[in-house]
Amino acid sequence: SSLLTAAAVAIISSTSHHRVECFAPPSISIQSAAATTKNSSLYAKKKAKSSGGGGFGGGFGSPTPTKKKSSRGKSGRSDLISALNDDDSKKKESKSFSRTYVKSEQEDMLNDLAAKSSTTIIGKAAAKSPHYNTPEMDPFWQLLPSLISTKFPTASDKDLERVAGMVEFSIGAGKVEDDVVENKWRPHTELHAYMPGLGEAEPFLDPDQLDLCKQLSENYDVISSEYEALLEERFDRKGNDRFQSVTSMNYEAGWKTMVLFYNGHRIKDFPYHLCPVTTKIMESVPIAGRIAGFNRQQPQSGIPLHSDGNNMWLTCQMGIKVPPTITNEAGEDVPSAHIRVGPETRHWEEGHCLLYDTTYEHETFNSHPTEERVVLHVDFFNTLKMTPLEIKVLQYIYDMREQFMKAEGVAKVGAQVL
Repeated sequence: SSLLTAAAVAIISSTSHHRVECFAPPSISIQSAAATTKNSSLYAKKKAKSSGGGGFGGGFGSPTPTKKKSSRGKSGRSDLISALNDDDSKKKESKSFSRTYVKSEQEDMLNDLAAKSSTTIIGKAAAKSPHYNTPEMDPFWQLLPSLISTKFPTASDKDLERVAGMVEFSIGAGKVEDDVVENKWRPHTELHAYMPGLGEAEPFLDPDQLDLCKQLSENYDVISSEYEALLEERFDRKGNDRFQSVTSMNYEAGWKTMVLFYNGHRIKDFPYHLCPVTTKIMESVPIAGRIAGFNRQQPQSGIPLHSDGNNMWLTCQMGIKVPPTITNEAGEDVPSAHIRVGPETRHWEEGHCLLYDTTYEHETFNSHPTEERVVLHVDFFNTLKMTPLEIKVLQYIYDMREQFMKAEGVAKVGAQVL
């Protein structure tokens, strides 16, 4: 079956340290990501929870994607993936590399790996699904124990205990911890990606804890200059504006992003030579989420109240351009742009970072009548709470899920990978 071939390709490739561009059905030849694979059936069977609003969260409970690709032409909003990649796939020929596998060998190998991985903590977590080993179970999670066992053969069950908890939550067999449920500022019903055991959380965190924030602030002048250089090149060679609306809510709320990273990856043909310092600093952390880049908030607009539903990520924003103060009804000069996270409200300052947890409800507003607010936005795995191995495993899980989605030809604006 196409599913067995997809898994075999993933496992063999991870063992051989070959990069997998996409998963392919049993056509013997494995095509690159430029080619569309149509026959594999890798959609989640379980009804998924909706994402939390217009932030940059993405999660394991993502909506089941549709197979139909966007057919919008140049007259409408261009497809985000195509626009970001600055790529005309119709003009490119599919490149392929091939290696012949015998179907019976694939099945034997997968069965052997499945039997061995079923005794691991990840295998036991996957087995807790009420749909385990039935057509109703999302095949990605059923294959995950074999994938992780192959990719991380020296990782112990103790090392992966919290990852197993995340798997249990993702397949509907885990529960959110009481301290989260009881926190009125954290909408626990909107969580779609959850790792237990991360300890206490708070809306805003001290940015001095992270070298990322220190590096951004110290290089504010350079980063601001690089932003201006990117503005000069904001249109790609096809005329697409590099500033994109991430979701419909952001579009309606006046928030657009010049995307530097999509799902943690660099974007093909993006002019990184214009922003080398910004790029280097951003890549010093394990970037997560769907989008990372420069956010612009138009005057007299804001992001409505929402939460992003992934407790494994933190968000850092540094003020690039902050509009001046405005005078309130009492005749006082007050900051014009703010963000509220949970019960706390903060204001951006140029060259200073805000570090916060988007599982708390949050909203923004730029009250200035004429000037926009610009920040550099970075979502990243919580390096303050997660171990380096946990982060590597989660990055691998996200990457594998993205490959499964590519196999289905899913290319959707702001699509959640997991």
